[in-house]
Amino acid sequence: MSDRILIFYGSYRSDRMGIRLAHYLVESFAARGASPELIDARAIGLPMLDRMYKEYPSGTAPEALETLAGKIRDADAFVFVSGEYNWSVQPGLKNLTDHFLEEWFWRPAAIASYSAGRMAGVRSGLVWHGILSEMGMIVTSSTLAVGGIGTAFDAEGKPTGEGGAAAAKAFPRFADDLAWWTEAARAQRARHAPPF
Repeated sequence: MSDRILIFYGSYRSDRMGIRLAHYLVESFAARGASPELIDARAIGLPMLDRMYKEYPSGTAPEALETLAGKIRDADAFVFVSGEYNWSVQPGLKNLTDHFLEEWFWRPAAIASYSAGRMAGVRSGLVWHGILSEMGMIVTSSTLAVGGIGTAFDAEGKPTGEGGAAAAKAFPRFADDLAWWTEAARAQRARHAPPF
């Protein structure tokens, strides 16, 4: 069975560089036989959180919210591509994530962080770890951190230079860790209904 992986990206900037990492991840997971899909928060365009998906009466949620809820429920795993804004997370991605809760439960999540500088977005990754755990996901211990994002990938998401080479070298362990937890979680859900 092909792992259905949603890859979330949340920058709304006009000259966003992290989308290159997101494209790299989509291509790299597909090359391993997974079924990845990029979920671009800017393209979906959810409003600032007023009502969570579950707070709408059945059948009345906006179409974009309903569609995304279905994709999240059907996914086996998630990857959050996290840029760092002032030592923290991108508001666009956080806003999208907060629209849902139970839809995330009992699946693994991995964090790929990035920044223009040498810290590679790891501070945002640390914040995301707590957020995703609180939202019912199992967060893998293997992370992917890319510094110098502007030179690590070309416009098509192909690794370039030392930063891209380092990301490509780290990706197999990152993907193996997520695949292991994805298989374990899927098997457990098939054997035993989640406790809540």
